[in-house]
Amino acid sequence: MVFINETFIDFLIFYKESIVSEWNERINISSYDPYMENIAENVERFFDLIIKSLSEPENLVDEYIKSYSHLVAGERYKANIHIDEFIHNCSLGRSIIYCRLTELQKSPEELCNVLLRINECFDKCIFYTVSHYSELKTQIIESQYNFLSQTHKDRLTLLGQMTSSFVHEFRNPLTSIMGFVQLLQSENTEIKYLDIISKELEQLNYRITQFLNLSKKESMVYEAKLFSVSELAHEVIEFLYPAILEVNAAISVSIPDGIYINGAKEEFRQVFINIILNALDVISSINLPSISITAAENPEGYLTLHIANNGPKIPDDIISTIFEPFTTTKKTGTGLGLFVCREIIEKHNGTLSCTSSASLTTFTIHTPCVKPGLDYEIHP
Repeated sequence: MVFINETFIDFLIFYKESIVSEWNERINISSYDPYMENIAENVERFFDLIIKSLSEPENLVDEYIKSYSHLVAGERYKANIHIDEFIHNCSLGRSIIYCRLTELQKSPEELCNVLLRINECFDKCIFYTVSHYSELKTQIIESQYNFLSQTHKDRLTLLGQMTSSFVHEFRNPLTSIMGFVQLLQSENTEIKYLDIISKELEQLNYRITQFLNLSKKESMVYEAKLFSVSELAHEVIEFLYPAILEVNAAISVSIPDGIYINGAKEEFRQVFINIILNALDVISSINLPSISITAAENPEGYLTLHIANNGPKIPDDIISTIFEPFTTTKKTGTGLGLFVCREIIEKHNGTLSCTSSASLTTFTIHTPCVKPGLDYEIHP
């Protein structure tokens, strides 16, 4: 330990009252600080720490500083006052003590040793106080986040239960209506628009199925079988024809006939329908709306399929979370469709991604594919 001339210590003790008084007079105190009555006591305790730092072992003084710093940090945190006020007041006290010490006629070397020790005391106090203050802030933020996160999960669970119940209630009369429409079609072929009504009911039934799949997707198992990607795409286009006609969109499909997937065809149908319906929604208000579906085996053994539309660009902040649940740009959208689509593709060992520019938005599916007659083993 560097020896400190006792003259400096005696000098500071002698002028303690005037130094502390000047410090308190010039200190910044917020008018709403509930601990303002403790400020004067804290200043005096800080001054005593400085005396200890000049006269006692460093390791012992360090414990005093930590204890004091944690006390002040706790008060600043409870008062909800930013820590920069404390830092300013510390710097103020440092300047007052410096000015007083220069009144002593001591050599620069002796004065320098004292100032270094005092500086170290101030710096440690500021560091420990700010660190503990930050820890307290972090703890409350994490606590609030965990509470809100759990509350949000509870609300989503309740919403899921309510939705599942409602959807089941909707499905019962819908099934009856679809059955009677089919009877009308078979018995009265001359009645117009029954095919359109049937298609619209099928789309409504698909939406209901989408909710049910989400709520119990772990328990729903589809048989894996070989199916043609090209045939599935054309089946979906035919199924969505009324919606395509309403938008007057141009649809192009370019998929080689020899590409097959071994997986759950109904789940892939759901992916195609959802992405195309989303595309029809966004291009419904533009001139010359179009959707293109292209695919190729690239690389060998893997299907790369693009479903693109010429609708407006998806904002960057949306596209980064577009596959997360409850993310949607639609006024009446649920934000669940693309989340379910990604789950389906990933279950089949594939990926689903999206890119968007001012002229084109493209959803890309990359998944294993097979060729009839060749050995294969894919387990979705």
